[in-house]
Amino acid sequence: MKGFIEFIRERGVIGLAVGFVLGGAVAKLVTSFITDIINPIIGLILGVTGGLKMAYFKIGPAKVMWGDFTSTFIDFLVVAFVIYVVVKGLKLDQLDKKK
Repeated sequence: MKGFIEFIRERGVIGLAVGFVLGGAVAKLVTSFITDIINPIIGLILGVTGGLKMAYFKIGPAKVMWGDFTSTFIDFLVVAFVIYVVVKGLKLDQLDKKK
């Protein structure tokens, strides 16, 4: 048990777990922001009823849901930007550099 506790202290497992939980919460927040605020605005601009996620075009009997893909892509870009800002802001990119 002592070895396990030392492993957790030395490797920063608690910090990693906290970061993982907070990352999930930030992802949910960004997804909600994109789905509930950004998509309807873009849908209004493009004239798509139901927001951006409902945008599609037909090829024969198939529907190509380009709006859903675009919405997911915007979600990814915002999450990636938030992570970039946090890593740069907390200078976490310098942790592994040799001194």
